[in-house]
Amino acid sequence: MLTQKEKIRVLIVDDSAFMRVMISDMLKSDADIEVAGTARNGKEGLEKAILLKPDIITLDIEMPVMNGLEALVELMKLKPVPKVIILSSLSYEGGEAAIKAFELGALDYVVKPVRSLITIDAEQMREELINKIKSICWSKTGYFPQIKPEYKLPSVDKKVKHKSRSDEYLKYIVAIGTSTGGPKALQEVITKLPQDIPAAVLIVQHMPPGFTKSLANRLDSLSEINVKEAEDGDVLKSGWAYIAPGNYHMLVKSLKDNKYKILLNSEAPENGLRPSVNVMMKSVAETGHDNIIAVIMTGMGSDGSEGILEIKNAGGKTIAQDERTCVVYGMPKSAVNTGAIDTIAPLHGITGEILKCMGV
Repeated sequence: MLTQKEKIRVLIVDDSAFMRVMISDMLKSDADIEVAGTARNGKEGLEKAILLKPDIITLDIEMPVMNGLEALVELMKLKPVPKVIILSSLSYEGGEAAIKAFELGALDYVVKPVRSLITIDAEQMREELINKIKSICWSKTGYFPQIKPEYKLPSVDKKVKHKSRSDEYLKYIVAIGTSTGGPKALQEVITKLPQDIPAAVLIVQHMPPGFTKSLANRLDSLSEINVKEAEDGDVLKSGWAYIAPGNYHMLVKSLKDNKYKILLNSEAPENGLRPSVNVMMKSVAETGHDNIIAVIMTGMGSDGSEGILEIKNAGGKTIAQDERTCVVYGMPKSAVNTGAIDTIAPLHGITGEILKCMGV
């Protein structure tokens, strides 16, 4: 772990000379960061990672010679395992590639600005990139994903899903919030839930539009429960998980006869975030449902701490991921500091704690 007295050394891997210069200038503007080197493709990036031993790598996906995903497989074989942030374009294909990158070991992503909006988006990108680099490199945890040398992206056989009846009693609502390191963490938790779970699961993962749909599709293909990107008007069903779409707040409204409906809106970001874990969890607390389970997992910042406190005050059960297994302990730490957390569990134990709350 780096101390805050040491400069963070970054390797920039991107096939665009323009982007290499722009990212270098962004990072050099911060006194805590040093650009250790740049590379034009994945092969050169791998060679420089071995030579320079940077603290963190920013990695483009679409590159000649060796693309970002191919490079990531090789980078994850190094000792120590390098920390990697993906820089991706904002597109459906970018979202698909980002989800694969998280499975391979990338820790976070930053969306590249569109050329036509470069001056508008550049400052936002600079702030986001620097914050994520610092949060990951200054994290006290030693938990960073590593894959086996023979790792291949898993092929998935489509599972036969349990179909809830529309009149089925919704016994539990589970609300989950996560950010940096979240896609990998969600895969650990959601894929272990049984298909006949008597609960609907609501998930806020900080991600841009397109990425959340790719995440939902991937989790659905791996899980016994059904996973989808939430749509406005969805009625909650047992055995289903709903992921808030990028750039939309997700709320829940009580209907008659133990029915609950999802509402999406584009209201102002809360603390710079949309979707917001706080917004989702506060609305769940306000439903008055008798059995709410709230979970805060890995992520930078403090989103969710206010919402999980409201769920606790409403009589819900609360769980936080422990520091050792978080990529960044910011969100769980803030939740723990409110005094609202009943159980602190390692990542591999969170599904068990959720089921324990249900008596399963």
